[in-house]
Amino acid sequence: MASMLLSFRKTIRSRSTAASYAASISRFAVDIRWGSPSYGRHVAIVLSAAEGNQLFVPEGFAHGFCTLEPNTEVVYKVNRYYSAEHDRGLAWNDPELDIAWPVSATEALLSDKDRRQPVLAELPRHYRYE
Repeated sequence: MASMLLSFRKTIRSRSTAASYAASISRFAVDIRWGSPSYGRHVAIVLSAAEGNQLFVPEGFAHGFCTLEPNTEVVYKVNRYYSAEHDRGLAWNDPELDIAWPVSATEALLSDKDRRQPVLAELPRHYRYE
């Protein structure tokens, strides 16, 4: 089983760096800046405790992960405190994103909130490319 999500913060300048300090994760970042040449495209990387690698995610990108091993620990470095008021998400399995998640939809462990997120085509334009 694996935990999966794609999230971002609305209207506040939020950046994050994530690393896996126990086991490993597949980490994804999706460009959601309206008008960007890379709008809707994503990058993917495996972060592992053994490699000690990290991924910086700037504002205007939804980001998410999928655990690859049991007992995985994920640590975030962020520039803002969490704000439930600004918390937003994107459907992790939106076919338009073409993300090769390492597990099937039946194996995914999702919160009720993550199950209800919109696809990219229905996402309000929170960020604009400049």
